[in-house]
Amino acid sequence: MAMIRKAFTTILILVLATGTLAQKVAPVNTDIQEGDIIFQVSQSDLSTAIQLATHSKYSHCGIIFKRGDAWYVYEALQPVRYTPLQEWIARGKGKHFVQKRLKDAATLLTPGVVGKMKAIGSQYDGKDYDIYFAWSDERMYCSELVWKIYKGATGLEIGTLQALKDFDLHSTAVKQQMEQIYRGHIPLDEKIISPVSMFNSPLLITVASK
Repeated sequence: MAMIRKAFTTILILVLATGTLAQKVAPVNTDIQEGDIIFQVSQSDLSTAIQLATHSKYSHCGIIFKRGDAWYVYEALQPVRYTPLQEWIARGKGKHFVQKRLKDAATLLTPGVVGKMKAIGSQYDGKDYDIYFAWSDERMYCSELVWKIYKGATGLEIGTLQALKDFDLHSTAVKQQMEQIYRGHIPLDEKIISPVSMFNSPLLITVASK
């Protein structure tokens, strides 16, 4: 009997220890769904200009999709591509991110709709990053990619389009970037969807932040 008690105690200790270890190494967020939109602060001069012009610290975003058994972020970087989720998070400033989800995701983001989102997104795969922030489909910038995928698949507009002239273009960093990009021919009436406009959309809820 004493040997049985000792064996039981040993097993109990191992179970508790394993559980504790599992808690330590478990991912920060296991609540992930296809179609979630994830935001971060990218580390570049262009990111700084975007932050200043939009008055937001978030300068980059993408859509989370599953490929096989792994999670990826579909993003417009250079070029438009799928990036493993953990690699995407690690690339951001301070590894900070905010993950958001459509409020009615359980109803609206059916497997068929998610499949449509991926199909719409596939037409942009491999396209160059759009440093001109133009509203054509020839090139893509991050929030444009996410906006167009959602609009095409669900009919919803995540965030409000604005004209370039509606942003704060007065800081030195913004002016320098604008000059490098447009060479004095700034398309002030070009419509743009900013990361912060999507971030603040009332259609989304925050499901994780780190």
